[in-house]
Amino acid sequence: MKLLPVVVLLLAPLLTSCSKHPVDCSDIHQQDKHRPSSVYTIYPLGERSAVQVYCDMDSMGGNWTVFQKRTDGTVNFYRNWDQYHIGFGNPAGEHWLGLDKLHYLTRNRKYELLVDMEDFEGVKVFAHYSSFSIDAECSGYTLNLSGFIGGDAGESLIYHSGQKFSTFDKDQDSWPGNCARSFLGAFWYNKCHTANPNGVYRWGADKTIYAVGVEWSKWKGHDYSLKAISMKIRPVM
Repeated sequence: MKLLPVVVLLLAPLLTSCSKHPVDCSDIHQQDKHRPSSVYTIYPLGERSAVQVYCDMDSMGGNWTVFQKRTDGTVNFYRNWDQYHIGFGNPAGEHWLGLDKLHYLTRNRKYELLVDMEDFEGVKVFAHYSSFSIDAECSGYTLNLSGFIGGDAGESLIYHSGQKFSTFDKDQDSWPGNCARSFLGAFWYNKCHTANPNGVYRWGADKTIYAVGVEWSKWKGHDYSLKAISMKIRPVM
């Protein structure tokens, strides 16, 4: 019995340190509700797992952790499996957070998904889903998505739910060919896509090569590449 106070004292610093490290952008907001949209540090796996992310504190109530963003074509998204696994780009601009980080973020909390989009005419739309998570690498980082809540972009992602992630050097789609190679991107391809957020950055309407752009088919079809798209998650309260 005399050892109990010693054990508690030894564990107390660990418990305290864990509570001080934000897991996602909703925790950042809880620490200070007046913080603006910006790049912050989160710790999805504890104090030794510091990750830089962009927190969107403005869209639909804020608290969104952005894991994918396209705005101007300055970052090449036609990359291999290893780079999609670890992440690339700059959280302040175009970037991909990384499949492994995304898995650890979504395995212990229930998240919703928001996809914001803009065309080259300045029109902005969105699509909102009630449930989003990513399985572990051993399961191919399978996408689990459900509950289209609404949004004027229309629904273009449910077709990809249940699919493993594919890149040009790791084909895990449901098509006999390689969707990532054929449509110059990387995504949870099915046979092959109704959305291609990580496709080639092009400038609006372009029919020269079919369906390779940054696309959301329910809004603009397969021959229009968007000016901007961002995918973001937050815990369901």
